[in-house]
Amino acid sequence: MFTNNRRQEERTGKYGTPRLQYLQDLVTQFQSTTSEESKEKILANLANFAYDPYNYVFLRQLNVLELFLDCITEPNEKLVEFGAGGICNSCVDPANAAIITQCGGVPLIIQCLSSPVRNTVSYAIGALYYLCNASNKEGILRPEVVDVMKRYAAAGAVSVTFSNLAQAFLDKHCCELQ
Repeated sequence: MFTNNRRQEERTGKYGTPRLQYLQDLVTQFQSTTSEESKEKILANLANFAYDPYNYVFLRQLNVLELFLDCITEPNEKLVEFGAGGICNSCVDPANAAIITQCGGVPLIIQCLSSPVRNTVSYAIGALYYLCNASNKEGILRPEVVDVMKRYAAAGAVSVTFSNLAQAFLDKHCCELQ
């Protein structure tokens, strides 16, 4: 599940690649490849690493959060999906959330609410749930965003996942608006 220094040493062994170097290698591969399929696989891998708090410092150090944001502006829906997933996985951390917000991530994530890819929409709802705080509440709780969340919350027959995530968002952030 989650890693710590001792567990990481056990997994990599005496001659294994340190996590920072491994993540740097992934970022370098992503930047140097021209294959869309390779980019998708590498980004999916990075998004999975974004789930573990052990990696947060490394992700910030390597500007992976900015990479995720760049990817959600791509025409390739898989890159958008994995970029949104990486943001969702990492934004529970306040330092990561601050970077995502400072880099203009909130409007980009809001755009993902209308994606044709279900996972992208789920990741966007989850990310907005964690990103919404006193400093950016006005930008997130705009009427059109709240309306989308209300529609997703009411769409339980279409998607229980959307419905549950959107309802959690509304319960936490919009109780005074309802």
